[in-house]
Amino acid sequence: MTVPMITLNNGVQIPQLGFGTYQIPPEDTADAVATALKAGYRHIDTAEMYGNEAGVGEAVRNSGLDRSEVFVTSKLNNGFHDYDDALAAMDQTLADLGLDYVNLFLIHWPLPEVGDFTETWRAMEEMYRQGKARAIGVSNFQPHHLNKLLDSGTVVPAVNQIEVHPYFVQSDVREANAGHDIVTEAWSPIAQGKVLDDPTVVRIAERLERTPAQVVLRWHIERGDVVFPKSATPKRIEENFALFDFELTDADRADITALDKGERIGPNPDEFNYVPS
Repeated sequence: MTVPMITLNNGVQIPQLGFGTYQIPPEDTADAVATALKAGYRHIDTAEMYGNEAGVGEAVRNSGLDRSEVFVTSKLNNGFHDYDDALAAMDQTLADLGLDYVNLFLIHWPLPEVGDFTETWRAMEEMYRQGKARAIGVSNFQPHHLNKLLDSGTVVPAVNQIEVHPYFVQSDVREANAGHDIVTEAWSPIAQGKVLDDPTVVRIAERLERTPAQVVLRWHIERGDVVFPKSATPKRIEENFALFDFELTDADRADITALDKGERIGPNPDEFNYVPS
C-alpha cells in the first residue's frame, strides 16, 4: 500500500501516515521502529523528551533503507527554549539519532509562562538555514500562539502537531493552521484507546469489517491530517498501516466528527509550563 504524501509549505513532502514513539521505552524503541519500517512506514516521530531518539536512529540506520526514504521528526525539549540552548539541543538530537539532519524539528510546547517562544523560533529558523532540519514547525500551539510567532518570525511553521481525536476534533485550531498553509498533525489520534469502544465507531468498524482503530485512523487520513499511531505490538503496527484499501462514507465521517466532546487527553497548552529538571 502506498502512503499519500503531503507537500509542506516549503515544498518538502511528508508521508501522511507515520509511526509514533511516545512512551515506547528507550530499550524497546529500535525493535519497534524496525518492525514499523518493515511494515512499510517511512515516517517516524520522536522527541528529545521521549528519551528514545537513539533507538529511532539505530533502527533507521540499520534498516537497509536510504536515508532519503525515511522521514524523521523530533521535537525540542522544554528545557532548551533559550536561543543558544536550542541550537545546542539540535546538535545533541542529531548526535543521539546518528543522523546528519532531521526532516522536521518542532517546538514541543509553547510554555507561555516560561519564556518567549519567539526567541526559540529564531533558533529554529537558524537550524533550518543551516540544513540541520529540512522543515521546522511547532506542536501544541493555539491560534494566538501562532499569530505571535508569525508576527515576529520570517519562516512560517510547516506543521502544527496538536491533540486531535474524535472526542476533541480541534476544528478552530485546524482552521487556523490551514489559514496559514500549516499542516495539522494529530497526536493521541485514538484518545489513548478511549474512542475505540464508542458505539458509533464500533458500528462503522463492524460494517466495514475493520478494527475500530483503523476506522478512526482512516477518519484522520480523510480529514487531511498527518497521523502517527503508536504501538509496540507487531500485529497492531501492521493493522494501523492498513488504512488505504477502504474508505469511509460522508455519513461515517460526519458521525465520527459529531462525537466531539471538547475532551482533552493531554494538557492545555495555555496552562502547561512543565520544564524537566
